[in-house]
Amino acid sequence: MANVVVVGAQWGDEGKGKIVDWLSEQADIVVRFQGGHNAGHTLVIDGKTYKLSLLPSGVVREGKLSVIGNGVVVDLDALLAEIGNLKKLGVDVTPESLRIAENATLILPLHRELDVAREQASGKGAIGTTGRGIGPAYEDKVGRRAIRMMDLADLPSLDGKIARLLAHHNALRRGLGMTEIEAKALYDGLAAVAPKVLPYMDSVWSLLDAKRREGKRILFEGAQGALLDIDHGTYPYVTSSNTVAAQAATGSGLGPSAIDYVLGICKAYTTRVGNGPFPTDQMDNEIGRTLGTRGREFGVVTGRPRRCGWFDAVLVRQTVQTSGIDGLALTKLDILDGFSEIKVCVGYRLDGARIDYLPAGEGAQARVEPIYETIEGWQEATAKARSWAQLPAQAIKYVRRVEELVGCPVALLSTSPEREDTILMKNPFES
Repeated sequence: MANVVVVGAQWGDEGKGKIVDWLSEQADIVVRFQGGHNAGHTLVIDGKTYKLSLLPSGVVREGKLSVIGNGVVVDLDALLAEIGNLKKLGVDVTPESLRIAENATLILPLHRELDVAREQASGKGAIGTTGRGIGPAYEDKVGRRAIRMMDLADLPSLDGKIARLLAHHNALRRGLGMTEIEAKALYDGLAAVAPKVLPYMDSVWSLLDAKRREGKRILFEGAQGALLDIDHGTYPYVTSSNTVAAQAATGSGLGPSAIDYVLGICKAYTTRVGNGPFPTDQMDNEIGRTLGTRGREFGVVTGRPRRCGWFDAVLVRQTVQTSGIDGLALTKLDILDGFSEIKVCVGYRLDGARIDYLPAGEGAQARVEPIYETIEGWQEATAKARSWAQLPAQAIKYVRRVEELVGCPVALLSTSPEREDTILMKNPFES
């Protein structure tokens, strides 16, 4: 039985939530392996909408085990709020259905405050973070001063760890003109929340290894997209973790041999939230506005409008390689319905020379100009199509051309937010 990793093949917001939900019906376990509550997933099931930020998408399905791996940074307030919101929608998240890695790093209020203060101080140089403390929490993790989930189970040891943490943070806060944090206030907050979250704690690496040996199907769910990867993305306009498929192993405690298939999610066009390079950006013209309106392109977490543009085959081909993607799930094909012609970026021009990749340098990324290929559009509707036979001929040609340009087959095709409106070419779990 195959274990499947789902990763975003663009800048996030590709529709991973629906695809993960669609796949989770066949999975026994759904694992979040990186990021925090800065990336939202929207699921539409039987007409009911669920918006998740931190919890794995499997939590809305009865009988599935959801796991938050050690690669995730966990805001306990956001976690408990999300669990509470789901309860109002009739979904009970219990320690039997959710396990959290004991070695997961915690996002504290001081991380959120620092995130916002830095962005405000950066002015025009701001990266465009969500202000949820993700970056500062990862900084503390690699700086070896983080408070982790397991520390809540050993409250007597917290004083020393808090002192080490505040020696760093209070120095930063003084430099930014912020009020210093009192150790007792931080301790009291952690001690108060500990009984509420410790029942979910587990040695996730051991749990997942045991489940894999039992033959359980595991679905690894990434947040953001590969182009926001701290190493392989459009640095510095990236997130603070590795978002490529290899992180599924590191961020869960399972070895790479546990991964059998990598499914990359990408839209039939391109979107991006926040600042940073975007070669095919059309947000300042009618094309971008049309894509944004039709696609309802607003961030699940932030509500910020997404920048919209034509499909960039260069970027997706690059993420296919850096994530080892075996097949693509192409979403929102229906948003292109009615365009007389559709453009696809097939290369770049940089300082007069043609290149077939996105350079790593910030300056070069800002200077690249897209080279487009124009494809005839279609006037018929693809919305809610559930088979190839229901698709217009030109829509099929578009999908096939995308496959050629990115060097990867399309395994799934999504034609609406509803989970049933999906065309299956290859089941990743049967690879």
